[in-house]
Amino acid sequence: MRAGRTSYILGEQRAPHRSAMAITLITLALRHDQDVVAARRRAADIAALLGFELTEQTRLATAVSEVVRNAFRYAGGGEVTFGIDRDSKPQFFVAQVTDTGPGIPDLDNILQGRYRSKSGMGLGLIGARRLVDDVKIETKVGEGTTVTLVKRLLPTAPVVTAERLREIQQAIAEREPETLAEEFQRQNGELLLALSSLQERQDELRRLNRELEDTNRGVVALYAELDDRADHLRRADEMKSRFLSNMSHEFRTPVNSIIGLCNLLLDERARAGVDPEAEIPFIRQSAEHLLELVSDLLDLAKVEAGKTVVRPVRFEIPQLFGALRGMLRPLLLNQSVSLIFEEPDHLALFTDEAKLSQILRNLVSNALKFTERGEVRVSARAADAGLVEFSVADTGIGIAAGDLERIFEEFFQLEHRLQRKHRGTGLGLPLSRRLAELLGGALRVHSEPGVGSTFTLTLPDHYSPAGVR
Repeated sequence: MRAGRTSYILGEQRAPHRSAMAITLITLALRHDQDVVAARRRAADIAALLGFELTEQTRLATAVSEVVRNAFRYAGGGEVTFGIDRDSKPQFFVAQVTDTGPGIPDLDNILQGRYRSKSGMGLGLIGARRLVDDVKIETKVGEGTTVTLVKRLLPTAPVVTAERLREIQQAIAEREPETLAEEFQRQNGELLLALSSLQERQDELRRLNRELEDTNRGVVALYAELDDRADHLRRADEMKSRFLSNMSHEFRTPVNSIIGLCNLLLDERARAGVDPEAEIPFIRQSAEHLLELVSDLLDLAKVEAGKTVVRPVRFEIPQLFGALRGMLRPLLLNQSVSLIFEEPDHLALFTDEAKLSQILRNLVSNALKFTERGEVRVSARAADAGLVEFSVADTGIGIAAGDLERIFEEFFQLEHRLQRKHRGTGLGLPLSRRLAELLGGALRVHSEPGVGSTFTLTLPDHYSPAGVR
């Protein structure tokens, strides 16, 4: 390129066009207005012979027409050469417009859309670059301009072989140039076709907009229905919590009275040296079971209603295990089962000790119920990221894979002969999981039928209401 010449390569994908045409199809001189029309017609004809669709033929012909018109208007003439780059993959159609006019002094501003002249200079270049795949512009003030337009052939178009090239050249040579009236008529036809296509697209857009509006109305109605149902569920949940709280409070007084009367009768008969009737211990046992159910329901209602108060204190885990050992010793009635506490050294927590104790009591109590021989082992260790991990492992009956999540559902109980032997409420594990979440932790289980189960409780070593240490 000569010194002082400005060169621009435009387009998203670079075409491997060369400084000279690989194969020239036809060259037209631009001396008269009719030559501009002829150049447009030749561009459309060649595009059709190369297999471009009608819309692409119009786009390519329009791009060539704009650049040719610029050369004729501002340079007084020039020439346009049409050719094919057969060696590249994919193949390219190339149109090169050359003039020896004054050049384009403000090319950068023109291409950036910052320059406007009264004659509209630059609009043709901006429009042409949008209609083809690539544009190369070389210009020097006082010497002229060369504009190269490149269009990739369609993947579905036949490959231009040497034989096909001769056929295209012959077809171009046999076509007689059209008059201005014929060309205008052809352009009007193209314009009408483009307008018809645009109208179809507008109609399709209106139809899609109507469908979208209908869909939006349906979505809005669906959201409104979901809001109503959510509000209904919230009210039902609040009613359930109030019912459980009120029912639990109302039941606890008469149940405690029954237990107290049973204890009084048993004490009187013991002082009198009379064996108690079999019905009295049975009544007391039933009342104690009912009190356990009521207490669990009340705790669940408080957690769900957000009324459970967390009272964190700092305590040592060995002290907690010592208290649990004393509380759980009465439950260890089977001599074939050992209850083992692995006490960690110098491990402390800042959390609600009573709720943590309640969780572990529920887990150990369940483990003892469903373990006929072997052991129940309770341990604790410091985990990563400021967490403490408690484990309650047993060698009991285990839990089937399909029941691992169901055991955390309210009132769910395993179907097993040990379950019938040890009556439960089905609320201990759901309550334990919710208490674990309330303390900022999680409760999970791993089990294998016939081998045993391991419940793992993970808690932050420092409780924070916001969940941030």
